[in-house]
This record gives sequence, C-alpha cells and structure tokens, in this order.
Amino acid sequence: MPTPAWQKSSYCGEGEACVHVAGEPASGAIRLTETGDPGGAVLSASPTAFRSLLHALKEDHDRG
Repeated sequence: MPTPAWQKSSYCGEGEACVHVAGEPASGAIRLTETGDPGGAVLSASPTAFRSLLHALKEDHDRG
C-alpha cells in the first residue's frame, strides 16, 4: 500500500491542531488524520460521507 499524499487544510494556522486529508485511489476512500498525532488514528470515509461532513461543518460555521 503506497504512502498517502497528505494535504493540510487551508484553514489550518500554525501549531498542532490541523486536519490532513488524503485520497485512496484504489478504494476511492478519503482518509483523515491530525497533526498532533501523526502516527495515531486514521479515519476513512466514502466520498459521499466526506461531502456530508464538509457540508455539516460549513453549515455549522455559517450559523456562528
């Protein structure tokens, strides 16, 4: 299994509270991890579930 090409969120400032995202070409899954624990848990979501997560986060952010 190749090493994921992690991308840091553009909303991430300096420090260790950053989300990293990588695609998994073979399965189409989206992988998520955090800077604070790079060797820790990696979450996996389908593209549909990831879109739903982003939509919910944006909706919550818009509400303030």
